[in-house]
Amino acid sequence: MSSPESGQTVNTDQHFGATVARLDQWADDQLEKLRGNPIADALFTTASHVGDFSVLWHIIGIARGVTNQQRARQTLVLSSVLGVESLIVNQGVKRLFRRVRPTVAGDDRFDVRQPSTSSFPSGHASSAFTAATLLVAWDGRRTAPMWFGLACIVGLSRAYVRIHHVSDVVGGALLGLTLGAIAKRVVRKILG
Repeated sequence: MSSPESGQTVNTDQHFGATVARLDQWADDQLEKLRGNPIADALFTTASHVGDFSVLWHIIGIARGVTNQQRARQTLVLSSVLGVESLIVNQGVKRLFRRVRPTVAGDDRFDVRQPSTSSFPSGHASSAFTAATLLVAWDGRRTAPMWFGLACIVGLSRAYVRIHHVSDVVGGALLGLTLGAIAKRVVRKILG
């Protein structure tokens, strides 16, 4: 199907079955209602850019690290965990699925980096939810709406700019939650 505004075809491949393809198409139709809104366009395009290479999460780690010694150590842990997460997702999981992206280079209305890996799962969503899991563990449950809200924006941005299907974002988020939970346990055992 194609979006009337962009004229691009949204690939609703059957890789995960007809139900997932319908969900992806429905979600893209809903996002299309937002596309063209200057605030939504700026928010999601910016989120997509700062999510590249987990830059946002590294900046957050550094900003937290300047406040005290324990958080400085957490900065190094967060960056290390995100490096491992990226390796697992981009060199491991994505190679298993080789899912076609909804568009080759994203929606023409948004200037975003063209990824070289397959579509499933979303690496932006995976890194965002991995980082949010660790940050909530360190900063307390009261910060969950902030960290997971930010993770949702970064993850959803990839479907907004049509670099990922919504199901890729959901898969990335679930993988990120899992990797974050594992990292939390490992870090707790190593650092005490």
